[in-house]
Amino acid sequence: MPVPTDQPEAMFFDLSARTKLRIGGSDRLRFLNGQITNDAARGTAGLGIAASVLNAKGKMNGQIFLAPDGDSFLIDADPELRTTLKARLERYVIADDVAVEDVSHQFSIFHVAVPEAPSVPASGRLIQVNRFRRAGWDVWVEMAKRDEIFAQLSGAHTFCDDACAEVFRVEQGVGRWGAEWTEEIIPVEANLEETSIDYEKGCYIGQEVISRMKMSGQRNKKLCGFVSLYNSPLEPGMKIFPVGEEKKEAGWITSAVHSKRLGREIALGYLKRPFYQASYRLDAINPENVGVAPARIELTELPFMAADIPGN
Repeated sequence: MPVPTDQPEAMFFDLSARTKLRIGGSDRLRFLNGQITNDAARGTAGLGIAASVLNAKGKMNGQIFLAPDGDSFLIDADPELRTTLKARLERYVIADDVAVEDVSHQFSIFHVAVPEAPSVPASGRLIQVNRFRRAGWDVWVEMAKRDEIFAQLSGAHTFCDDACAEVFRVEQGVGRWGAEWTEEIIPVEANLEETSIDYEKGCYIGQEVISRMKMSGQRNKKLCGFVSLYNSPLEPGMKIFPVGEEKKEAGWITSAVHSKRLGREIALGYLKRPFYQASYRLDAINPENVGVAPARIELTELPFMAADIPGN
């Protein structure tokens, strides 16, 4: 079998449906740093950072990207957080000079997955940001200019629609809200510590839990990648068990796609400790399809690389 390339072509994505908030006011930096896992001061006008918003138990209320914009910060998050994220942030605006404004309808966002900055009109705002575990650039434009920028980017890059983007982000091992990222997940469990957590910054809501996990070096579960060994279809919601031990649940699948690049059925999901710490033969079973043979799967490193796929 030929080995597919591990360097996908230059692509761009339309992220205009994402939730977009503007955080303004003289206390904006101090306020944000009390709400997020990363240090907001690390972002610049041309560099965005990722961060998690947590509850007091260290579980996720949202995953965001942010960058300063003059006397405010621009934040974007998954569309499903349109109502809850704004309310979550405003809940902690007490005596602060802070305003949280929903600007979702004012801006479009395109993401161009290339190492060098793409060419955009002067009216567009360019922010370097790592969304998919590879170099990339966000282009923020007024919603009225969305079609114009789309046409311009299409001339130089391949458009990746929603279906394409779902496959790509799974291949890259990147979560999304409602699948890998939920209010039951601690960001360390979702492999977000390298991109989204600053262990040296000041206090924030949920920090005690994150710091305790760092000190112990333990997590109850971990986001992992899986490959279907015999190309049996995989589905979100499948339960994972060690082979021959269907009463010992090891984890579950959160997202599943067919990767043309790899020529395989692949998935993301969580494995409980100790199953992610050792080599186990695993079966994925749909609990609603009793009597259907399980799909034999193998744990693999993230992001998915052709050289790591069994049989390639």
